Amino acid sequence: MTGARHPDTGLADGLERLWTPHRMTYISGQDRPAEGYEKPAGCPFCLAPDRAGADSLVVTRGEVAYAVLNLYPYNPGHLLICPYRHVADYTELTAPETAELAALTQRAMAVVRSVSGAHGFNIGMNQGGVAGAGIAAHLHQHVVPRWGGDANFMPVIGQTKVLPQLLADTRDLLAGAWHTG
Repeated sequence: MTGARHPDTGLADGLERLWTPHRMTYISGQDRPAEGYEKPAGCPFCLAPDRAGADSLVVTRGEVAYAVLNLYPYNPGHLLICPYRHVADYTELTAPETAELAALTQRAMAVVRSVSGAHGFNIGMNQGGVAGAGIAAHLHQHVVPRWGGDANFMPVIGQTKVLPQLLADTRDLLAGAWHTG
């Protein structure tokens, strides 16, 4: 939609608008369980592996950890690497969990590069709410693909991220490529 009118002057403001109503669920917190994320019963990272197929957005499952698409991605292919165990802090991981998180992160990078030609990645975890963790009770590592020019004016000026691919399509693409090559 182009050109909303200024209420006083009646002139078009010249701004383009992209509607992203799916983001309202995240902003409003309407999907947040009443009991919060502190207990596994309300934790989306505890619930995701038990959901069926593509509905779970899980791309692959390991022995002690798994890779899942971020429901509110920064970029297409934004994955979260999570231990199955409901644990908040990196220092609480077992040696096998730490090793599998690392291995899944490496594989995630290779798969995303192979299917989308990512130029680079942001990889990291926010430990605690004050550090930016949206769900601090269950550790998760972000693997965010990056391309030259992907930080254009939209997120900077418009606080809007344009994603060219549906989550289900991204999940199918990554899951299909995960165990090949």
